[in-house]
Amino acid sequence: MADLRHNDDLDHRIAQAKAADEMRVAKPVKPQPKGYAQGSRVLMELIGAPLGGGILGWAIDHWFGTSPWALLILITLSIIVAFRNIYRISKERAE
Repeated sequence: MADLRHNDDLDHRIAQAKAADEMRVAKPVKPQPKGYAQGSRVLMELIGAPLGGGILGWAIDHWFGTSPWALLILITLSIIVAFRNIYRISKERAE
């Protein structure tokens, strides 16, 4: 008799744990505010554009032997484009 009671208690506790786990998993994930996404985009522009321009400029200089002109021109252009894109991102409304 005690064994059946122990099994019922254990089954009840397992059911409670499963219900609590389902509630935890089913809870909707709150999306991050748009400001975080904008900050990430600004960071990617500041890092990615000059890095991409530098790599492309170095490759062109390496292939055509125009060192350092393509590197300087493409880094300058990529920095200008990055700041233009950051300006556009800053005009978006953060919610």
